[in-house]
Parts: sequence; structure tokens; C-alpha cells
Amino acid sequence: MRLAMTIDSQSVIVQDPEFLSGQPVFRGTRVPFQPLLEYLEGGDTLDEFPEQYPGVSREQEVAALEEAKALVLAPFGK
Repeated sequence: MRLAMTIDSQSVIVQDPEFLSGQPVFRGTRVPFQPLLEYLEGGDTLDEFPEQYPGVSREQEVAALEEAKALVLAPFGK
């Protein structure tokens, strides 16, 4: 199942079919969102991610995770 992303002007995650094949990225960067999830899945912390992707701030990381959480929980009315 593929979830559709709804992006508003305040979203830290943006998606453009003509940019990086439509992968969700951090607004204002070329950094895809997926590596953040992979870092966390691998046991790394939010503090370690910007070492590899210095264009992304901790605030952006947290905001992106909150957006992803809202997107996933929306169908359940949470």
C-alpha cells in the first residue's frame, strides 16, 4: 500500500516528481527523507544523521518524523 503525501507550505518534507524521481526530501535540500529512517532503524541517533547530511538540522529531523507520524496515523483518526 502506498500512502499519498499531502504537502503544505509549512511542510519540512517536500516531493516533486521532477526532482530526485519524486523522492520525499527535506525542504531546501537534496537530502532524501528515507536515509533518516534508515539511520534510526540501524540504531543511530538523530545527532548522528547531520554528521553525514550537514544540510539537515535537528529541528528538521524532528519535524519530518512528526509529519511522517501524522501521515501514517491519519487513516486511523489519531
